[in-house]
Amino acid sequence: MYTFKSRFRGTSALILFFVLAAGSATARQANPETDPDAAWIGAHAVTAKALIDAAMADSAAWDRLAYLTDTFGPRFSGSENLENAIAWILEEMERDGLENIRGEPVMVPHWVRGEEKLILLEPHERELLVLGLGGSIGTGPGGVTGEVLVVNSYDDLAARRDQARGKIILWNVPFTSYGATVNYRSNGAVRAAEAGAIASLVRSVGPFSMYTPHTGNSRYDEEVPRIPHAAVTVEDAMMMQRMQDRGQTVRIRLEMGGQWLPDALSHNVVGEIVGSEYPEEIIVLGGHIDSWDVGTGAMDDAGGCVAAWEALRLMKAMGLTPKRTIRVVMWTNEENGLRGGNAYRDAHIDELDNHILAMESDAGLFKPRGFGFSGSEAAFDVLTQIGTLLEELESGTVTKGGGGADIGPIMAEGVPGMGLNVDGSKYFWYHHTNADYVDKLDPDDVARSVATMAVFAWVVADMEQRLPR
Repeated sequence: MYTFKSRFRGTSALILFFVLAAGSATARQANPETDPDAAWIGAHAVTAKALIDAAMADSAAWDRLAYLTDTFGPRFSGSENLENAIAWILEEMERDGLENIRGEPVMVPHWVRGEEKLILLEPHERELLVLGLGGSIGTGPGGVTGEVLVVNSYDDLAARRDQARGKIILWNVPFTSYGATVNYRSNGAVRAAEAGAIASLVRSVGPFSMYTPHTGNSRYDEEVPRIPHAAVTVEDAMMMQRMQDRGQTVRIRLEMGGQWLPDALSHNVVGEIVGSEYPEEIIVLGGHIDSWDVGTGAMDDAGGCVAAWEALRLMKAMGLTPKRTIRVVMWTNEENGLRGGNAYRDAHIDELDNHILAMESDAGLFKPRGFGFSGSEAAFDVLTQIGTLLEELESGTVTKGGGGADIGPIMAEGVPGMGLNVDGSKYFWYHHTNADYVDKLDPDDVARSVATMAVFAWVVADMEQRLPR
């Protein structure tokens, strides 16, 4: 059994100094709603510095993330890997001394991809890499064979609709932004089937490729026939485009074994530090513990889970108890259903008036810049002041507009929400691919993310007044 080693070896005297000083400073803090000069933020400076220094002391957060993802691998909804990882996390939280540790049950969808193969038949024969898209039907044992029609947009398909019947449509749409380009992954099968296609392929949604196909969720329409839907590499999509432009016939055989199994039992993971004065008031922070069934989901989103978890572990190890409860949640089934986020809302609906703030990290633990926030102007002003405590890390900038998929359901009920902003320049290189391993994340960036989440969570939890809505 893995035993997590404290990161505080050799630094215990320094930590003790910071904690004692922080306790004195906390007692002197002012009211942020009545102090026009916002001098109140200085009362939290010592504790914030202690949290930053503890987070940056070594690579403990990265080490724990590496152990989690290396040991349990991809954690797709319905899989044994996911539930084994959850069981281990719950045990580790007990060792860390967190409180009210539990797995809250959630029934999740269970799709399995089965065996997959893509064979280029003309103009020459060889196997190409392919990843079925989440929820796709299978092809049957004989596969689907046909000529490829490469199109570049919905308008392009509409203009060539008379050529589409009986073909395999390839959506060769270059990456512009995730929000714009992912539409072809989500809806490509429906639009291709409407035109009479027998299968749909999409150029992987990413700005860079080293022959790495990207998976992700997709959808069907009950009014339109369901056809197989899969992703190919950027390189192969561009190759088939060039072949078509030359007037060459492109023929392929696609084999997919995707199928739905009955819903399975999973869990949202919950652990807390209970507040000393207002325990019913909750700051929640976390990420999603499920991942796609490729890679190890280190970047998307075990890292977000570990960063939030580590923030609480540091507070506990330092003997810090905030006035309000800080709760880490690792939501299940974000990738292909959002059942975890919805189940958390439903299970805690009567508590949401006392959910002070929800924080989420789901963009990879690259170098953090701050948070995007959705809430009141008064709360934005308070959070902007808190951000000044992170100047040394350059990670305290608060911008307007932000949140996350898993906290979306409770944000819709009025809970203020914020999402960690990071340098995302390489995030979509690895997103939903077999390349999502912990080596893509720098230990220093991971530690900076931990510190950033910890400081914001601590100050909001320990202020004299609750964050205004």
